[in-house]
Amino acid sequence: MRPLDYRDRLVDLLKNTPDVQRVEVLDSGPYPYALAATVAGREQRWQVIGQLADGAKHDTPTPPVTAGPPAFTAAPVTAAPDAWLAGAIGASEPADTERLEVWSAGGGKGGQGVTVFFHNGERAFIRLA
Repeated sequence: MRPLDYRDRLVDLLKNTPDVQRVEVLDSGPYPYALAATVAGREQRWQVIGQLADGAKHDTPTPPVTAGPPAFTAAPVTAAPDAWLAGAIGASEPADTERLEVWSAGGGKGGQGVTVFFHNGERAFIRLA
């Protein structure tokens, strides 16, 4: 999924998520396709980066594939921000999403974020900015 499209989807999702007080698109600033969300009184800034499916081109949309929602683990708002975000995405039951990978759960020093793997081979990387 293209970063702009997924960022807009996240904005809509987060507006309807408990514990989220505010969601704002960040069109200016150092990170493209970014958003800010106030979650349980704390601001989180996220940037969406996309990766096309193998063989896909930017001038044509990748066809959507729906095959059922991903498995996910719900996390409380007090958990790591990326674990909470993955839980919020999973709870929305996106039929185009194959799986979610929480970066902080890997134990590495790759920062906090979520990789969204789509059934059509595309990926979205949502990193805490």
